[in-house]
Amino acid sequence: MVTKIVGIVAGGALLVAILFGTAVPSYVSTAASRMQESVKDSVPVTFELDRARKMIQDLTPEIRRNMHLIAKEEVEVERLQSRVADLEQNLASNKADIVRLKNDLDGGNTHFTYAGHQYTRGAVQTDLAGRFERFKTQDATRVKMESILRAREHGLEAARAKLDGMLTARRQLEVDVENLEARQKMVEVAQTSSKFAFDDSQLSKTKRLVDEIRTRIDVAERMVDVNGELSGEIQLDEPVDNDISKEVASYFGMESDHEEETLVDIDTKASEALSRRIDLSLN
Repeated sequence: MVTKIVGIVAGGALLVAILFGTAVPSYVSTAASRMQESVKDSVPVTFELDRARKMIQDLTPEIRRNMHLIAKEEVEVERLQSRVADLEQNLASNKADIVRLKNDLDGGNTHFTYAGHQYTRGAVQTDLAGRFERFKTQDATRVKMESILRAREHGLEAARAKLDGMLTARRQLEVDVENLEARQKMVEVAQTSSKFAFDDSQLSKTKRLVDEIRTRIDVAERMVDVNGELSGEIQLDEPVDNDISKEVASYFGMESDHEEETLVDIDTKASEALSRRIDLSLN
């Protein structure tokens, strides 16, 4: 069974080599890269934000360790500074003693008195030589210690600058993560809002019906205004006689046939009354 599986794998590898030739490594690396990108893209952003926040928290032990190292170095530098200061003070005192002995020897005396004790010239010369050798050794030590002190001070300043940089970078990362988290929440809110798809077809139909009703009422009101009165109202004035003949005659200053007929009737009645009066007088 194992041999069969090995044979299948070897055959597949041979087939791939035949199809793609020397480009097989390129295809494999490209496929692996795309697969890796696909896996990373499938990870939720909130998970990545939590991961970034955890990595920022993991910086704290390293920062504290560096702070401890800096504090320890500060103590060592202060101690070295104190030693250099004491050594410089001793060198200054020893130099004054050496110069005094030298000046005394240069005076040409054969005996010297120091602190109530008598010393020969040879003893003073021997003491001066010993003092001078010790002074030169101490002065060389001072030079080395000052060189070491300067180097450690420079290293301490560099460590402080590095620590400040780490603290500033950590604070900036915290701000960046908070900003990204706020932006992600805004995206989530926008995505949630876009999921609500309301069906406003019924609302549109209702609006159209209300508009149609409003139009019909507007038309009815205008028709009532044109007719001049609403149905069922009490008529307060006599109806006006709209005789077209009278209107034409009035407009042109003419008399209508009805008015002429009325004048003839009046003349006839007057003539009849006059005839009756004459008959009565004759009788």
